[in-house]
Amino acid sequence: MSTATSVYADRPWLARYPQDTPTDITVEHATALDIFDAAATTHPNETFLHYFDGTLTFADIDHAARAVAHTLRNHGFRDGDRLALYVQNNPAFIIGMIAAWKAGGTAVAINPMNKTRELTYLLGDSGAVALLTLDDLYTDIAKPVIDSGAGSVHTVITCSALDFQTRNDERLFTGLTRTHPDDTLDLRTIIDDYTGADLPPVTLTADDVAVLAYTSGTTGNPKGAMNTHGNFAFNAQTYRDWTGLQPGEPILGIAPLFHITGLVGHIMFAMLTRAPLILAHRFDPAVMLDAIREHKPVFTIGAITAFNALAAAPGATPADFTSLRVLYSGGAPIAPAVGDRLEHIFGAYIHNIYGLTETNSPSHAVPLGMRAPVDPVSGALSVGVPVFNTIVRVVDENGDDVPVGEVGEFLTSGPQVVPGYWNKPEATAKSIPGGALHTGDVGFMDTDGWFYVVDRKKDMINASGYKVWPREVEDVLYTHPAVREAAVVGVPDEYRGETVKAYVSLRDGQSANPDELIAYCKTQLAAYKYPRHIDIVDELPKTVTGKILRRELRDNTN
Repeated sequence: MSTATSVYADRPWLARYPQDTPTDITVEHATALDIFDAAATTHPNETFLHYFDGTLTFADIDHAARAVAHTLRNHGFRDGDRLALYVQNNPAFIIGMIAAWKAGGTAVAINPMNKTRELTYLLGDSGAVALLTLDDLYTDIAKPVIDSGAGSVHTVITCSALDFQTRNDERLFTGLTRTHPDDTLDLRTIIDDYTGADLPPVTLTADDVAVLAYTSGTTGNPKGAMNTHGNFAFNAQTYRDWTGLQPGEPILGIAPLFHITGLVGHIMFAMLTRAPLILAHRFDPAVMLDAIREHKPVFTIGAITAFNALAAAPGATPADFTSLRVLYSGGAPIAPAVGDRLEHIFGAYIHNIYGLTETNSPSHAVPLGMRAPVDPVSGALSVGVPVFNTIVRVVDENGDDVPVGEVGEFLTSGPQVVPGYWNKPEATAKSIPGGALHTGDVGFMDTDGWFYVVDRKKDMINASGYKVWPREVEDVLYTHPAVREAAVVGVPDEYRGETVKAYVSLRDGQSANPDELIAYCKTQLAAYKYPRHIDIVDELPKTVTGKILRRELRDNTN
């Protein structure tokens, strides 16, 4: 069914937009680099980054990025080439990303938790010719990969997590020292030696790829989503216009910068609003709590597990979080009971936001100041409504619209959808035909235009022919006062084909046994839905962004 005849094309969700909120926006900047250059030109002395006790202005970052871009060009980097970024939440990540653009190329965002096998694949798949990495990651992982002949990297710049600050927080940096591997260029030396030589002019357009951001690779190898400058320019403005954040209001960087949430909801958002972005190498709840106390951020976005960890940080009190006026959470579902509990601690409602690497972060969000409704049947909390300029249809396996209220796959069209996957035309044609993204997420739209994600298609459990969505079972478990986190998977069963199994971690000071939790679920769920087995564990496996890894739990289940 075409969108022209679709109920979704009428965008019933627009009635949920606050008064005076536009239904569509006109992007003010053509490229992500234009956004940065505008801030560096008009407000060079305003703070862009706080990194422990270090402060960097837009002019500081501009100088550093120009130095790196100049060095890259001198070492053979040309228009369209790729610079891989293999660092944590350090200023070096942002310097390197902007440098890649100023040198006419593309940044490749790499998870710093990746090991030899993953790095070998990503360098080879992206065809990166240059690498910016932490010195310890280079020595332990990247150098052996490059020496083995994997990929096309011929220029390596190393940096230290200790750069750009002097506090040397022992909670993160105990035993860490600066090193400069002999066969690499040193980032601080490049910056210090740069004399401001002119860079050759580069012409970037909205269609050029700004960042290759790799999918999680839950099936097969990760794919490089080609996030364009136009994608970044649109969604940076979406964040600004959706949240109403004012210029200069600080942003707390709790999401990893390599992840699409950190790339857009932290870096690009801060660039556009000329906001100080607060970084702390990697997420540590106690360190982040101190950063909140010191820098008084107004906005942050991260996985709900990060909010849980901040709330549980030793010594944390509601008074610590009073500056955080605008809170959003994405990347992992929020159970309604968890959202309610955290609101009492943070003093502000945590709004849902939803998107994928292929949608350059948000495609849906809860409007600021509104509360997401809870579906009375499934108990799922709404992920919000489609953002500006965006149409989301709910379709069946044939691509036809399902009626309002019925479950199907989300099919997303809008300026934030990437044009495809790097060097993978078949995967692009399958997942993004005609520019509309088949998300793989299953859910529905209610009569008021709110959207609900039930689950990923691959996570559905088939128990004796009945569909069981893990989210519904997890949300019930979260209402038990002893449950901190929960994950539900399907496991083989001789009689039912599949049956439901849950993994649960408990809140500090609380106790519960599997039989008690199973009995609790039986009072809340239909007989085919409640878990037949529950394992209580200390911690659930998670991605670096805080998303619980159901896949790992399934793979490790006997």
